[in-house]
Amino acid sequence: MLSFTVYNNKQSSKWVTFIHGAGGSSSIWFRQIRSFKEEFNVLLIDLGGHGKSKSRFSKKSKQGYTFNIVTEDIVEVLDHLKIKSSHFVGVSLGTIIVREIAEKNPHLVDSLVLAGAILKFDLRSNFLMRFGNFFRTLVPYIMLYKLFAFIIMPKRNHKESRSLLVQECKKLYQKEFIRWCKLTIGINRVLKFHRSKDLKIPSLFVMGEEDYLFLPTIRKAVSYYSNAQLQVLKNAGHVVNVDQPKEFNDVAIKFLNTI
Repeated sequence: MLSFTVYNNKQSSKWVTFIHGAGGSSSIWFRQIRSFKEEFNVLLIDLGGHGKSKSRFSKKSKQGYTFNIVTEDIVEVLDHLKIKSSHFVGVSLGTIIVREIAEKNPHLVDSLVLAGAILKFDLRSNFLMRFGNFFRTLVPYIMLYKLFAFIIMPKRNHKESRSLLVQECKKLYQKEFIRWCKLTIGINRVLKFHRSKDLKIPSLFVMGEEDYLFLPTIRKAVSYYSNAQLQVLKNAGHVVNVDQPKEFNDVAIKFLNTI
């Protein structure tokens, strides 16, 4: 089972489950814990091979991760804790994962908060994916990850986000990084489905105004969804919850308290 951390709130029956992105860990939410645990029961999960979670595969396995595997692992944790439903907060790749949970297990999802959401890869981000998949076995993974982090979060005020993600990514192994890279092979098909499907579950997209790779698509998509809102935070990039933690906490908690 995946590694997880629980913060119980005896005054609340509501749960908020946090899902990080690729290469990170639940530590990406360190500036959210204090504010959220005052209002909700909080569940932090480390994805397979990240943080304190062991790899989902044996050492001899060459299989890569799939969205089915990743979502089933998360649902297993909720079942273990007897959580009947939860709000879900995801960042970056984590937003795709929580959206997949909502598609496959809508009864488990009260609402979605999607930070640094990804709904489409443009020419630049598609090139990055193909570049990474081509060189994943030839170049030390941490070099690729540092390059991607700098391209996605290039500004000086993104430095803390970059450093935190790179620090966490160093805890991965090369083979584990390769397995997660394989998740991107079919990702465009998944994202196309997400863009075209109105999930109707209450959703809040929280984006940094400097998230130049992904914000334009989110602006367009939110206008088509029947139950979605968009908050754009100033002086923030892709990992908006780290760049502007107080503003992120305020808008997310306010949204969740309306559900």
